[in-house]
Amino acid sequence: MKLTARDYSDHGMGDLIIENDTAYNINIKIFNKLQHTITGWPGGKPDVDDTYRPERALPAKKKVIIFSPHPDDDVISMGGTFLRLVDQGHEVHVAYQTSGNIAVFDEEVVRFADFYVDLKNNYEDQPAKANSLYKKVLQAISDKKSGEIDTDIVQNIKSLIRRGEAKAACRYVGIPDEHVHFLDMPFYETGAIEKNPIGDADIEIITELITAIKPDQIYAAGDLSDPHGTHRVCLDAIFKSIESLKKSSFMSNCWLWLYRGAWQEWSVEEIEMAVPLSPSEVLRKKKAIFKHQSQKDTAVFPGSDEREFWQRAADRNQETANRYHQLGLAEYEAIEAFKRYYF
Repeated sequence: MKLTARDYSDHGMGDLIIENDTAYNINIKIFNKLQHTITGWPGGKPDVDDTYRPERALPAKKKVIIFSPHPDDDVISMGGTFLRLVDQGHEVHVAYQTSGNIAVFDEEVVRFADFYVDLKNNYEDQPAKANSLYKKVLQAISDKKSGEIDTDIVQNIKSLIRRGEAKAACRYVGIPDEHVHFLDMPFYETGAIEKNPIGDADIEIITELITAIKPDQIYAAGDLSDPHGTHRVCLDAIFKSIESLKKSSFMSNCWLWLYRGAWQEWSVEEIEMAVPLSPSEVLRKKKAIFKHQSQKDTAVFPGSDEREFWQRAADRNQETANRYHQLGLAEYEAIEAFKRYYF
């Protein structure tokens, strides 16, 4: 709000003064636009005028699908908004698009296989089968050479580890087990870092879920800096599914919001919905992320950023809040940001 005509001229934006008459008019226009992105009601606030709100007031209770490329992207990137949607009574579904199994360390597999053996030994009369499985897992891991693909049993255990963590996080957030969907999109299940291109089967899985739920809101990862490209492929599958469905009557009432967070964040000028988080909500988000224990401390694929994912999320959310504050808006503990995709 302190910018003058000289500021605009000095930065090559003098034409804006001509278009808007005064610098003050530009300042007010942009300030209001930024202010109207902020909402504590990501599912829309019932019984209020929604003219200047990022989301519609109606329907008051929305059906929501949160698509998560890996089993922790939901809570890392939009955990606070996830909690807010559940707390405000919306019907929230989470769809984990891939198993994320290549991001589990081998020692985690041994730990869970060992637990399985102990459990069987304590509660069953025939533990030999469990002991055999444990030996098979140990042998597969010890025989694996650098860069070699895991055996099916090791891949399956890694998938189950991540699935269990995702369910634990969803229970903590407060959604029922029947609203948690594991899609296991085929393109991902190569066992290697290199994935297959998406095919009709991948898109059909997305299409079936959207058709079954008929959501009013969809959230998807628009974070395209994932070093292995899984986020981009998962988003492309959603786009192609929506393209095939957009003429359906229920899709006319569906809005698609893109989140970021694990690898990058939306810049302020791109943000169309900003959900502020209180200190207690930031703590709840952190606890939800911590349910993904296999991804804590050191990630298998951290990229160039060595911080843990919860630290990246906390820093980025705080940085977004600081930017809003520096532009003259209220000072929040953190902000999660979204950009709407129009189809």
